[in-house]
Amino acid sequence: MDYHEQSGPSDPTRRDFLRTMGSTAAAAVIAGCAPVRPDSSPAQSGSLAAIADGPNIQGAVPITLRINRKDYHLRIDPRTTLLDCIRETVALTGTKKGCDHGQCGACTVHVNGRRVNSCLSLALMHDGEEITTIEGLGTPDALHPMQAAFLAHDGYQCGYCTSGQIMSAVALLREPCGPTDAAVKELMSGNICRCGAYQNIVAAIQQVRKNS
Repeated sequence: MDYHEQSGPSDPTRRDFLRTMGSTAAAAVIAGCAPVRPDSSPAQSGSLAAIADGPNIQGAVPITLRINRKDYHLRIDPRTTLLDCIRETVALTGTKKGCDHGQCGACTVHVNGRRVNSCLSLALMHDGEEITTIEGLGTPDALHPMQAAFLAHDGYQCGYCTSGQIMSAVALLREPCGPTDAAVKELMSGNICRCGAYQNIVAAIQQVRKNS
């Protein structure tokens, strides 16, 4: 008697098992970081608001993240990364998830004025700290000088790494850095551009440095 003959009508099939496990995994991901009381944030609308009204997350802890000068009152799984909380809960998707291993720099944000790979940092570690994402630098009508320089010098191609590149470049302005292109390249070495727009990125940074 083979496996299929052994399974009776009441036994769960492989398809039912996979469907159940998939639904459970999806629910766990969605519930991993749920807002409780965001103050005037994108998380007030859509599915995120529905999550806030749902059941409490087992083991969740309260936290307040101050992002782009706004406070977000959350309850999160202690294992949630800062990157996932910014993107999935606060719904600020300008910060990109690239390698998720701290190697590409696409997820770079500022914490208390210093650049951080948000994929390597737990959100819980930044309770009450000042966090800035690409959305907090400028607006389409009032670009940050670095954003304007990237546009002027075509410092991007596909654009996926651009927010992380700009966040690192703005942080570089406040860091010790020699005047040469080589010095800029060294301090920007943690940000990878798979399209290879490095020459234009360096030109944009140098323009801002000369004008500041």
